[in-house]
Amino acid sequence: MSAELYWKDKRILVTGGAGFIGAEIVRQLSHLNVKRIVVLDKLTYAADLRRLDSVKDNYSLKKVALEDSSAVQDAFQEAQPDIVIHAAAESHVDRSIDGPEDFVQSNIVGTFNLLHAALSFWTEKGKPSQFRFLHISTDEIYGSLGEAGFFDETSPYDPRSPYSASKAASDHLVKAWWHTYKLPVITTNCGNNYGPWQFPEKLIPLMVANAIDGKPLPLYGDGQQVREWIHVTDHVSALLLAIEKGSTGETYLIGSGEEKTNRSVVEGICDRLHQKHPDKKTFSDLIAYVQDRPGHDQRYALDASKFRSKTGWSPKNTFEQGLIDTVDWYVENQLWWRQIQAEKYHQERLGIF
Repeated sequence: MSAELYWKDKRILVTGGAGFIGAEIVRQLSHLNVKRIVVLDKLTYAADLRRLDSVKDNYSLKKVALEDSSAVQDAFQEAQPDIVIHAAAESHVDRSIDGPEDFVQSNIVGTFNLLHAALSFWTEKGKPSQFRFLHISTDEIYGSLGEAGFFDETSPYDPRSPYSASKAASDHLVKAWWHTYKLPVITTNCGNNYGPWQFPEKLIPLMVANAIDGKPLPLYGDGQQVREWIHVTDHVSALLLAIEKGSTGETYLIGSGEEKTNRSVVEGICDRLHQKHPDKKTFSDLIAYVQDRPGHDQRYALDASKFRSKTGWSPKNTFEQGLIDTVDWYVENQLWWRQIQAEKYHQERLGIF
């Protein structure tokens, strides 16, 4: 079945649709022939409806905290979804160290409430075969790798931070609702996302902003931690394929194969900024090593062969070009992130214990 035919007249409920990944989901869905998109979002500090300005006529918004079980139940009755895409999550590791309770409430209790509402709705509707519940998770639930090897779908869970522990718990709840109730769920786990519109506490936008302003570029520890990076547009295209072509009850790792040290990412940012501003001093001189994050994982890397074999997906963006395009976007959209810095996030370093 073609993508156009699959998505035709579908009603979609997207949690966290005003967030970085969630908004890209809404933007990509808006180009498909869906019937309705309903966004559930708590509208926390990391949400921003400006991410959806280009598609503002293509969705409806309900301000809902997933911790509010009755509000979640009401949202299902209003949205009448064929597909639920669960992107909402507290996701910043430093914030989870500083305030873990929010992560427990949002990621664990919120996911439970969503599953409970989804099961009630699905059962009430006669358990339609086309219903899907996509749960978007992270590679951090697997813990840390050494210099060699990859995570795959059989890797044991070994979370090391309050954030990853809360996401691991949500994964287990989703799998339990499949095994116990046969709710048609699919789980995906992915690496570090990057791209335009990412909240400026994350590595790439934070470093661009600091470099432009001549501030230190703080790297945890020795900066040699390895992450697998994927452009948000590639990740979301994979998520939609997981819904179209994935099997219910399955977990799929979505990976680009683009492993980079934090140091090399920051150096790439500095190189691009120097190309744009050759008259300024070397931006890499601003790199500063700071006290390492507690429980900092050394390396993540994903074996995505199961997902690629199932769907035929492959990323369109190389990290090198994607990073250039992303740096350029933040340079050209300083008004957006400077307003956030003024109102929501003052570049304070979180997570010191």
